[in-house]
Amino acid sequence: MHKIEPFHRWLSEYDVSSDTRSPFFGKEYNYDLYTNTIYGYYIDPGWDFIGSETLYIKMLYANYEQNFVIIEMIGEWNDTLHNDIMHLKRNIVDQLQKVGINQFILIGENVMNFHGSDDCYYEEWFEDVEDGWIALVGFRDFVLAEMTEYNIDSYLNYGGNLQIDNWRTMKPQAFHQLVDGLITRRLTWPTSRWPTPR
Repeated sequence: MHKIEPFHRWLSEYDVSSDTRSPFFGKEYNYDLYTNTIYGYYIDPGWDFIGSETLYIKMLYANYEQNFVIIEMIGEWNDTLHNDIMHLKRNIVDQLQKVGINQFILIGENVMNFHGSDDCYYEEWFEDVEDGWIALVGFRDFVLAEMTEYNIDSYLNYGGNLQIDNWRTMKPQAFHQLVDGLITRRLTWPTSRWPTPR
């Protein structure tokens, strides 16, 4: 677990600790000291604590002119025991929305499990973004299946063409443009052409 680092190739374009509008402005990172753990396993010092014992994040890029943020995640998304969606919503999302962010790209390749509970925070988040959206990219199929069991797909966009494997090869602006186009296509697709519900 400690060998999994947050994606750092965009660091020359965006540094969360230097962003006065980010929740982690001014944070000093000591990459020689491992202190944070998930289930007793140390994680790389580059990951940021959001209040959860099992879920950490890294804001990879934020653009306040185009109102989007790209966030990478690691750990276990556990709403049952730790109410992780509450920590994410109150400690990160709410702050970003106050400065105009309404498009959220969450990268979940390193999210190992999902344990659901009620969907009230997801519904609140969905309503708060208004003309924006929330997209999950690269989450494992069984994690998405579990989210669907808890009706999370009513509020977050995921699966299908949002499983973008080559996002690391893109610039953040191009990545956002791709996701935005995919979301727009989903929202404008004629309802008569949607697959029959299961």
